[in-house]
Amino acid sequence: MAIDDKTIAVLMGGPGNEREVSLVSGKSVAGALAECGANVIEVDLKEEELSFPEDVDLAFNVIHGTFGEDGALQKMLNARRIPYTGAGASSSELAFDKGLSKKRFAESGVPTPVFEFIAAKPQELPSIALPYVIKPPREGSSVGVHIVHEHEQAESALEDVSRYDLIALVEEFIPGKELTVGIINDEALPVVHIQPRSGFYDMNNKYPWLGGGDGSEYFCPADLDDDTTRRVQEAALSAHRSLGVEVYSRVDVILSAEGVPYVLEVNTIPGMTETSLLPKAALSAGFDFPCLCERIAELSMAIRKR
Repeated sequence: MAIDDKTIAVLMGGPGNEREVSLVSGKSVAGALAECGANVIEVDLKEEELSFPEDVDLAFNVIHGTFGEDGALQKMLNARRIPYTGAGASSSELAFDKGLSKKRFAESGVPTPVFEFIAAKPQELPSIALPYVIKPPREGSSVGVHIVHEHEQAESALEDVSRYDLIALVEEFIPGKELTVGIINDEALPVVHIQPRSGFYDMNNKYPWLGGGDGSEYFCPADLDDDTTRRVQEAALSAHRSLGVEVYSRVDVILSAEGVPYVLEVNTIPGMTETSLLPKAALSAGFDFPCLCERIAELSMAIRKR
């Protein structure tokens, strides 16, 4: 289904903590779709509401995090019968809420770190042995993530998490290689190895242009043997399928020193600049950024005719 005669509204921005990143993603996608011949309308949504011409063939959703990735926007688009890209309302909500997705991973046999949920306010101490990771259950881009090596650090970590949610997700900390696997049309792309120049892959190291982090280095395909690559991709596909995610996603994985892949989360609207991780993996698989955007649009239109 070609897009060269289609009108596509690229939805970007949003009211959440990832607004600035989404605007960059949106501009990149808009340029790529225009290069493919689509009639592109750029839409900066600042609030949790829809305001754009509804006689479009497709809404290309590039709003990361709150509103765009949690199912709220998808429900509005469903109600107005506007076709849109990526995961539907139910799978978006399931993937975005780490409480729901971690439980689904456990039920489906997807390898994931040991976890528990505790009160962030009033504070409750974790029962998981040190070191552990504390994070808000409904944020993306490593917002509010803390690696705790001493119990004394838990108080400030929970205080930070309480800015986003009254509940905190606590995970066993697993040292290892930080990997990510893009999935399109139920097929795994080459594995990307993420190597932060300092600390871990937090918001600053993902987007040093936002807050002055040291940034990260990326290797695609990751330097893994064939068997390990297969097991990492299978774990990512299992996570993607367990949540029922449509069209595409990007699955974050930690590969332990023992060679065990542990799924951390499934991102239903991953970064979409030309240097983002999903486009890196796609390029390694043989298709460039405009082709990636066109493929996502075509697959989405095929499953969501008006």
